Order: sequence, then structure tokens, then C-alpha cells
Amino acid sequence: MRNIDRLPFILAGVLFLLAWLLGFPMRAQSAPLGDVQCTLIADAASGKVLYQDGTCDQRFSPASTFKVPLSLIGYDAGILSDEHTPSWDYKPEFNAVKRDQKTVDPTIWEKDSILWYSREITRKLGAENFAGYVSKLDYGNKDVSGNTGKNDGLTHSWVNSSLKITPVEQVDFLRKLLARKLPVSAKAYDMTSAIIPTFQAGGWTVQGKTGSTRLANDADKIRDKRSLGWFVGWAKKDGQQIVFARLVVDATRTDMPKGLKTRAAFLKDLPLLVK
Repeated sequence: MRNIDRLPFILAGVLFLLAWLLGFPMRAQSAPLGDVQCTLIADAASGKVLYQDGTCDQRFSPASTFKVPLSLIGYDAGILSDEHTPSWDYKPEFNAVKRDQKTVDPTIWEKDSILWYSREITRKLGAENFAGYVSKLDYGNKDVSGNTGKNDGLTHSWVNSSLKITPVEQVDFLRKLLARKLPVSAKAYDMTSAIIPTFQAGGWTVQGKTGSTRLANDADKIRDKRSLGWFVGWAKKDGQQIVFARLVVDATRTDMPKGLKTRAAFLKDLPLLVK
């Protein structure tokens, strides 16, 4: 190679070295964050995997699927009493979206996925009791510290924050719930089952909870444009009981919360996936 041909490479190397020596910021070229999808279905009693597709061992925020363990916690702690007690009125300081500005009881809380009601439960629990319950339930990574430096774990940890869980862990938790192998009262199991929404899908009676949230990746200074949708729960048909988790993580915009779209797709698919 002639010397003149080498000149651009030499200049580039010199500029790079100067930038490094002078401490100028150099932006890394990061690959776009990829899509993640998982569908996992297991026999509730034996744990045998009946259907699995996609990446099911990566942790993400549980979002509103956390209302399932939080229901167990709320009833076990005596904060919740039955399907319609307590009924709490909306307050302006909750700063909720318009559709959630209403009086809410446990059944409405689960059906309409009311975030401010969840936060009232955790506030009444207190930080120590809340962390203790999540640890005893062995839920996901059990990290309810919240966002770094904000001291908001009591009210924000399960919504795109510190608490994360895989689809595999969701299914394992649900199996323990149905087998009543979690450290909560019989009433907590009974009432949680009573308020989790019910659906029909090709002969299956399905109970489950959706979850939706936008994602972020501040730790790596990467703008994460993805959002996630969960649908997790259990279903019965002809004496068979299954547990399931479906997760969709991508940058696709939808005309409804991603959790609702994920639920609709799963209910359509279920009769074809397990026969």
C-alpha cells in the first residue's frame, strides 16, 4: 500500500487517540434491543411442560401481573377482606389516568388493573412487611428496592423498575399458588381465586392477569423503545389443569395496551396448543 493510501487510516487513529487522551465522550454503537416472545404452558400438578416456544428465561418487569401475588399478600395481611371490601374512593393525589378515577374494590382492581389501588395496599403494608412478603413468596428476583436513588420501591418496584421475573418463574409461582404451597392463609388463596378475571377459550375456563408497560435501559444509556405485554394464569378443561405465561416484548405500537392484545392472542391460540 502506498503511503498516501495509508493517510486516512493514520489520521483516524490519531484522532481516536487524542479523543481518548483528552477524555472526550465517544458514543458506542449499540445494536438495537431485540424482540422477545415466550409462550410456556405446563401441567399444574406435575409441572410437565406441555408447550414451550420462544425465550422464556429472561427477566422483565411483572407490571400488573404482580396483582396476583399482591392479592395473596393483601388478603393474608388483612388489608383486603372479600370480593368487594375494602372499597376505596379515588383521590386527586393518586394522579391516575381518567379511566381509573373512580371508586374501586378488589374485584374492580383486578378486572380493570387499577394501579393506585395496588399502591394503597403496599402503603398500608409498609416497606418492611412488603419486602418480607415478596421474599417469602420467592417471587422473581425479589428486589423491591425501586428506582435507584428514588426510594420508591414501595409504590413503583413492580412497574418497569427493580422487581423482575421470567416466564418460567411466573409458571413456577402459579403452580405453587394452585397447590397452596405458599406461606399465606387459606382465605388468601380462596379470595385471590375469586377476584382474578375469568375467560373462556374453546372449552377452557381461563383465569389470568395481564400486564403492560414501556421499557427503559438507563443503565446502559440505551434508549429502549420496546414495550411488553404479559398474560399469566391457569386454566381448566375436562379435569385437566394447566398454568401458563405468555410474554411479548417488542417496539410494535398497538391500538390497545399490549397486555390486552397478548391476552386476546393467547385465548385464541390455547385450544390449538393444548388438546
